[in-house]
Amino acid sequence: MQKLFDEKINDVLFVIIFPFLLLFIAYYGFESSYVDMKKWEKAPDFMFSSVYAYRVIPNYLSVHVTEILTEIMKGFPVLKAFLLKHGSLFYHGVFVVNSLFFVLSSIILHLIFKLSPADFFQDIKIRRLVHLLAVFFIVITQYVPTNCDVVAVFFYLYGILLTLKYFHYKKYSVFLGLLVLIFISTFVRETACLNIAFFAALFVNIEKFDLTYGKEIAFLVIAFVLPYLGLKFFIPQNVSFAEGIYVLKNFTSPFNLLGLCFGVLGLYFTFSLCSSDQQIILKKYILFSSPYLLMIALVGLFWETRLFIPLLLTGFVIASHEFKKYKTTS
Repeated sequence: MQKLFDEKINDVLFVIIFPFLLLFIAYYGFESSYVDMKKWEKAPDFMFSSVYAYRVIPNYLSVHVTEILTEIMKGFPVLKAFLLKHGSLFYHGVFVVNSLFFVLSSIILHLIFKLSPADFFQDIKIRRLVHLLAVFFIVITQYVPTNCDVVAVFFYLYGILLTLKYFHYKKYSVFLGLLVLIFISTFVRETACLNIAFFAALFVNIEKFDLTYGKEIAFLVIAFVLPYLGLKFFIPQNVSFAEGIYVLKNFTSPFNLLGLCFGVLGLYFTFSLCSSDQQIILKKYILFSSPYLLMIALVGLFWETRLFIPLLLTGFVIASHEFKKYKTTS
């Protein structure tokens, strides 16, 4: 009983407390040289007049959490003065939302790592080390603080958990949950499409062109496309696709090239952790994620390394998981 209690305490420390402290240090221990969000008194106009307008859920949370904090601080002028020394109420509101979804992401990651772990991952010490490394990757890329990326990571990891459960148990209630999650997470960020890539990496046999699960994949695509097109229709923007084309800048700027190196080396590192069977899955995932990678090159900036985080987390997940029924010829 005492051993079980100690394990629960350690889980809380490693899965919740320590990750939260890391994020707190990142947001309040040093300032980003990339964007000066600490001085924003409210959600900036570009969040509602550009491609960021399609991040409906994060924008809604940012606005309303800031309003709630503003109302609460009216009754605590001393606390308000203290908080304003360390950033605007909008910045604190973004931290509150991000820290909540960050801790939830850590919990989901913990559940994923416990679900059918690979042989070397049976050791709880190994699981904790990889867990903290994955968490650290998320935190270190927060030098580009946003109101949507951490929220998107939570939904993505939740989708991975549901996909793995469906892979092992084939329960249609789980698949229905995955459909709902992709539909909702499309209102967070386009990262939702990567859940389709992960599902396809597990269920599509490329060599035999086996599309046994083609119907399921089609439903997942519909669950993503419907809200995506709906957002484009109901929230028309002057810039509806992207802020700009940055492909030339991505391959000429030294900062962007360093960001690309980070993504490539990070993926190579996770690839080296995988067994031969797992490497096949990771290769297929990268293949099915190629549209996302292409979009990063065209309309994203490699220096915003947060864009590579879903891929790196997927590498850790695949390396940690035992796919007992998976055929290497897939």
